[in-house]
Amino acid sequence: MAQLTLVRIDDRLIHGQVVTAWLKSYDSDIIIVTDDGVAKDKFAQRVLKAAAPQGVAVGALSVADTLRFFKAPKYASKRVMIIVKGPEAVEGLVDGGVPIKRVILGGMGKKEGRESLNRNVSASPDEIACLKRLVEKGVAVEYALVPDDAPVPLSKIVS
Repeated sequence: MAQLTLVRIDDRLIHGQVVTAWLKSYDSDIIIVTDDGVAKDKFAQRVLKAAAPQGVAVGALSVADTLRFFKAPKYASKRVMIIVKGPEAVEGLVDGGVPIKRVILGGMGKKEGRESLNRNVSASPDEIACLKRLVEKGVAVEYALVPDDAPVPLSKIVS
């Protein structure tokens, strides 16, 4: 099974912070954007690949395809960063057998139906329930904007 370097929830996916900070702290061969919608969007995939630094492969996969990736022996030596837009994809991976022990909650922007948890994270009641289920399943869910920030446990930002 591939080695997980980082699992991050960030609805901006691959952007400057990921490239300049997170990849430097969590050296990875591959970034997998796990999102069923992006996996079907060829234009979004081109943009994500262009945003990644040279030498880091990028794949946009559905949850089901990400599960297959992690079960494929040929990727066992790869260091993989997973980025998702929301917690539901992480829960699908955990339920499918990917051994995720820690998730860094980054940016989840404000939109209809979401309440602000802090200045960078907003979540709907369903997303909050999903994050709590992840914790119940043994996954440490922590907020950190950049790697140098002290991680804040979910319990400190969600009541």
